[in-house]
Amino acid sequence: MADEFAPIRSTGIGSWPGTDLIEALKISFDEAPELPFLPELPARGVGSQIIGRGIAVLSGLGADLQPAGWRLTDAPGRDQLRARATLRDDRDQLEEVAQDYRGPFKIAIAGPWTMAASVERPRGDRLLADHGARRELTQSLAEGIAELVDDLQRRLPALDLVVQLDEPALPAVLAGDIATASGFSKHRKVDVPEVSDSLQSVAEAVSAALRPAEQSTLPRVWLHSCARGVPVQLVHKAGFGGVLVDLDQLGTADWDAIGQAMTDGLWLGAGALSTSPATGPAAGRQWSADRVGERVLRAVRTLGLEPDVAGRMIITPACGLARFDRASAVGALRAVRKAADIVTDQLAD
Repeated sequence: MADEFAPIRSTGIGSWPGTDLIEALKISFDEAPELPFLPELPARGVGSQIIGRGIAVLSGLGADLQPAGWRLTDAPGRDQLRARATLRDDRDQLEEVAQDYRGPFKIAIAGPWTMAASVERPRGDRLLADHGARRELTQSLAEGIAELVDDLQRRLPALDLVVQLDEPALPAVLAGDIATASGFSKHRKVDVPEVSDSLQSVAEAVSAALRPAEQSTLPRVWLHSCARGVPVQLVHKAGFGGVLVDLDQLGTADWDAIGQAMTDGLWLGAGALSTSPATGPAAGRQWSADRVGERVLRAVRTLGLEPDVAGRMIITPACGLARFDRASAVGALRAVRKAADIVTDQLAD
């Protein structure tokens, strides 16, 4: 049975404490060697946070930072230009650190529906309120991510890039649970076909930009959401090879959808290390790799997965680690890595 699946891998989600990218990159390569990732450092400011990074990637759309948040403008504003400069600097530093690395490497960018739920139109209210603006945003984001992929592959041709779309707002968009700018009402639900088409167009643009992998069999395009109610089947049908979820947020229907999708070839990023304030490490206490491993094994048993199907799994923290201190964040990566070894050993018996 041990030959029926590859060893379970581990990685981080993306966000990381501190402001030193070189240090964070070295930790990523050391502590998540099976799938290192480009850390996001929101402590550096709004341009390095999830929406700011998405703003930096947009192609052909200008934006600026207003008191209420990011808003589209006729031309790039100072804050968007600063976010783009930070992203260029990050690529320079990645190029320096990763010169001798060959293998899979993950980057993360906000997806179109989280961007639409967070960014305002020039005349106010969220892009989510305007069908044409939603379509334009999707096209801009797809082109921008493809351009980013092209640049990274030119700089570091030995990387097998993996692209993760961060969509924490996706379930709320589908449920009609995004508040309007006034806060007195909510935006209407977006039709499922439009959501699917938007995600599919981004997935296709990114997939077309990615060179064939040389060192890895991992899916190249993933979607991450640590919210409740992730539409797993929709995501899979839209062309994503993997979905990363918070195991704490899954209900019975979610488990059924994941089990069916994994049987059909989907990979699962199992967010088994809880990052909620109630379960984070207290001073002097470490994350429990045994507990994380047991949660994943329980998920395997719940889904009734055969070992070869269970091998299509990566163990991660449930969400990003930016709110923790450096030692705790490093401990989290070590815990999920050790848990991956534990699960691999159990499945091999």
